[in-house]
Amino acid sequence: MSDDLNWLSARELARRFAGGDLSPVDVLDATLARLHAVDSVLNAVCLQSADRWRRGTPLGPLDGVPVAIKDTAQVTGWPMRIGSLATAAAPSTQDTPGVARLREAGAVFFCKTTTPEFGWKGITHGPLTGITRNPWDISRTPGGSSGGSAALVAAGVVSLATGGDGGGSIRIPAAFSGVFGLKPSYGVVPNLPGVMGTLAVYGGLSRDVADSALLLNVLTRPDPRDSFAIPHRGIDYLDGLDRGVAGLRIAWSPDLGFAVADPAVVAGMRPAIDALVEAGADVQNVALDLSGAQHALEVIWGASHAALVRDFTGAQLAALDPGLLRLIIAAQDLSARELQAAHVEMRALSQQMQAFHQDYDLLLTPTVPITAFAAGIDTPDAARFPQWFDWTPLTWPFNLTRQPAASVPCGFVEGLPIGLQIVGPMFAEQNILRACRCVEQACATAARPGLVDGAARTSLQGR
Repeated sequence: MSDDLNWLSARELARRFAGGDLSPVDVLDATLARLHAVDSVLNAVCLQSADRWRRGTPLGPLDGVPVAIKDTAQVTGWPMRIGSLATAAAPSTQDTPGVARLREAGAVFFCKTTTPEFGWKGITHGPLTGITRNPWDISRTPGGSSGGSAALVAAGVVSLATGGDGGGSIRIPAAFSGVFGLKPSYGVVPNLPGVMGTLAVYGGLSRDVADSALLLNVLTRPDPRDSFAIPHRGIDYLDGLDRGVAGLRIAWSPDLGFAVADPAVVAGMRPAIDALVEAGADVQNVALDLSGAQHALEVIWGASHAALVRDFTGAQLAALDPGLLRLIIAAQDLSARELQAAHVEMRALSQQMQAFHQDYDLLLTPTVPITAFAAGIDTPDAARFPQWFDWTPLTWPFNLTRQPAASVPCGFVEGLPIGLQIVGPMFAEQNILRACRCVEQACATAARPGLVDGAARTSLQGR
């Protein structure tokens, strides 16, 4: 019975709580039992604190639903370490806007999930928390920087977990871990201002598209602390989810001009693309080259992380992940002129994509052009991919452009999950969700990670 509870959707949990035939206390007990069974292997949690359900009038659409919180967000009373030995363990005195909205909606917070130090890379390991592992194959990374959240969702611990995405940090682990993840348009979800500027947005991961639509309903509610958030539009993202994609003009690019794609991963996209065509979409191959944008990303990324540690002591700097320290040292030579030029390049890329979407409603790419590689390393091939952004060049362009983008599971390559990335113009989350729902219905599988009671099995259930 406990295992059945662990795999229920957030929507089903909320419905049954409201109907009185399921107790949030029982679900939290099942959640904690599952967490205890698998996290000794996954290492996806950096803090555990099991609040109990508040009895009485339901607070909102997630009343009683357990939600895991990535440790890049503030939760009142809990420390925010952001994966770093250099940060303080003092409790936060406020909730991040997304956490505040979840609390208002009745979500139950029970843990914080692991992240690489300051979310600086697309995998999840670092000096504070060690190595987080992929439920599908514990020798592999779950991706990052929201890797702990993705691992818990994939392993059946929780139906919803939060994440942040500054260069692919929701979509990369969604693809590597076989779950769904959406990066909203910048400004749709209120957030606290930070040094990442318009690159970073708040969002989450789930096992299906509809749960993420429900989560988006909650996260988009207004918060006065974000002066850059767009006015609240009151959209119900669950409405019209099954309306389909008939008549949509969709572009397909296997590589966006970056010569990194694994042919097996590209071939694995075909069933999802065929499903969109069969549903009435007009899908066309395009020669879209965004490879010239990498310099802008490198400059802005380096400058942003250097700004994070500008007041650190020598001892704090010495405690940093060596890769992060190298990034920061390299960024110290950047001039104001170079940073401004990078922002000009970023705006030009946004204009290029706005023009592109005059012809196409959506864009398809592989989310990540390779499958999950060994846990505990920053890159699968240091000669070919010197930095994290070299092996995942299909995600970060859309942080530069501020566009919404999602990763939806679409199959497996040699037993490892792969994801199709669906990108839309600014504020086109509804079309993205509809297309992802279409792919989900066509590519759904009963397979679950072969991780049972803390013991890893290499074979997949249901394959």
